[in-house]
Amino acid sequence: MHRSGYSFWQRNSLSIVFITLTMAFWVAQFFTGLAEKNQERQETGRPPLTSSAYFRSGHFIQATFENWESEFLQMALYVLLTVSLRQQGSSESKKLEGEEEVDKEPVAAPDAPWPVRKGGIWLKVYKHSLSLAFGLLFLVSFILHFYGSLMDHNEEQMNKGLPLDSFSDYLGQPRFWFEAFQNWQSEFLAVASIVLLSIWLRQKGSPESKPVDAPYTKTGK
Repeated sequence: MHRSGYSFWQRNSLSIVFITLTMAFWVAQFFTGLAEKNQERQETGRPPLTSSAYFRSGHFIQATFENWESEFLQMALYVLLTVSLRQQGSSESKKLEGEEEVDKEPVAAPDAPWPVRKGGIWLKVYKHSLSLAFGLLFLVSFILHFYGSLMDHNEEQMNKGLPLDSFSDYLGQPRFWFEAFQNWQSEFLAVASIVLLSIWLRQKGSPESKPVDAPYTKTGK
C-alpha cells in the first residue's frame, strides 16, 4: 500500500485501463490484419506470411501508425489551440475573461518539478513540453506511416509487375494523403464534438463535464 493510503491500482487505474485497452485492440488488429493479408495473398497464389513477417510488413506498419499519427496531431493542436481560443459554455475551454491558474508564471516551490526549480532553458522548454511531446510523437508516427504505406504500395506494384516508387514519387501520390486525411478529419470531428456537446450535456462525476446543474453559459470546468 502506498503511503497515501491508496493502492497502485487506485492511483493509476485510468492509465492502466486505457493502456490495457490499447494493447488488447492492437493485438486484435494484428491478428485480423494478418488474416486479411494472408487471405489476399492466397487469392493471388502467394504463400501466407508468418506472424513475424507480418509484424515487419508495410500493411501492419501503415495501419498502426496511420491511426497513431492522427491521434497525436489531434492532441498537439488541441493543447496549443486551447491556450488562446475559447468556446463559450464549453467545459473544454478556458473562461472568456481573466487569468486562470494555467496562465500564471511558475513558482520554484520545493515540491515543483525539477525544471521549474532549475530555471533557464530547462524551464523554457518545460513550459511547452506537452505540446512538444505530442508534436514529436506525431512526426515519428507520420514518418512511420509513410514508410509502411510505401512498403505496402511497392509490394502491390511488384505483384503487378509495375515499377517501384521512390520516397519522393510516392509523396506526390494521392494514396498516402487519402490515408492521412480520412483519419485527421475524424479526430478533429471528435474534438469539436466534445467541445460543443459539453455546452449542453453532462456526465455526473466526470472531469470532462461541467457540474450537472451548471448553466449552459458557464465556461470551463
